[in-house]
Amino acid sequence: MVNSSFPAIHRVVTGHDVHGKAIVSSDGPLPTVVELAAIPGTVFHEVWSTAGSPAPIDNGPDPTLGALALAPGKQGTRFRFVDVPPDTADFLAHGARKVGEAFAQTGDAAASTVKADSPHPLMHRTQSVDYGVVIEGEVTLVLDDSEVQLAAGSVVVQRGTNHAWANRSGRPCRMLFVLVDGAWDPAIAKELVK
Repeated sequence: MVNSSFPAIHRVVTGHDVHGKAIVSSDGPLPTVVELAAIPGTVFHEVWSTAGSPAPIDNGPDPTLGALALAPGKQGTRFRFVDVPPDTADFLAHGARKVGEAFAQTGDAAASTVKADSPHPLMHRTQSVDYGVVIEGEVTLVLDDSEVQLAAGSVVVQRGTNHAWANRSGRPCRMLFVLVDGAWDPAIAKELVK
């Protein structure tokens, strides 16, 4: 049972019949909704993903079925909602021990960048451009040397930077994300390996 404070997401997927006529392929709840066991209240609502560019326009199977994946595949995209629970004192004090489990459940344990001096236990980085929209609630974007408070309607264009989402509001936050596979600028890539 997924613990979410927000309504379920209703998804409609279209397609084509054998004559090329537009049809509804599916209409209903998302088939893949995953709560991270290591961070209760953190819920991934997988809407859709693509596996290449240009994205195939077909009547293929639902790409959200199967194991959860944090980042998009090569030349792919991921479209999801994420419920971010309020940070707790226990998580802030001991969360770094749980982060490995949490990122492993997303299929990308290597995304975690947390160190002893990290500003938040969920610091991470993916090689992607992420569009993040706060749908409901408040959250703080935490970077290596700065923070930005965000509220409903705030939009973040996150370009592969080391970051975390800190919820200091005392109530859950829901965000919408579209992740697009990216490639590091060579000058930035050189600095990241230091």
